[in-house]
Amino acid sequence: MTGRLHSTQPYAIGLYRIVVGLLFACHGAASLFGVLGGAAGTDGGTVSAGAWPGWYAALIQLVGGALVLLGLGTRGAALIASGSMAYAYFSVHQKAALWPIENGGEPSALYCWAFLLLVFTGSGAFGLDTLFARRSAQREGSAAEQTPVAA
Repeated sequence: MTGRLHSTQPYAIGLYRIVVGLLFACHGAASLFGVLGGAAGTDGGTVSAGAWPGWYAALIQLVGGALVLLGLGTRGAALIASGSMAYAYFSVHQKAALWPIENGGEPSALYCWAFLLLVFTGSGAFGLDTLFARRSAQREGSAAEQTPVAA
């Protein structure tokens, strides 16, 4: 049973990455473009362009979420996204109360840890990172086969 579960791990991580990236990108799209209900607290509106930290957070959410969703530069995008959520939690939510359940910081805390996990696991299956790595390895392998051995 354990062997079977281990063999499916890249696929589970890939699906996890896709869902987390999609949901995070939706937050950014809502804040930047007013879609999907708009930015929180704006009645369907957007955050003001260039406003600190809301607009920058929304940009990180949209771009970082899209990169994680595609599995492109997953580790770097996930690190930046995780850091932005840690910042959001400690600078916005923790002032109200210690525990995330009390201060409304559950989404920030969960996204922070979800992205930090992806920093260490990578993109898993179905990611462009994996596709590019596989193609690069194939090219290197075929180049090595074509290189004559010096006698």
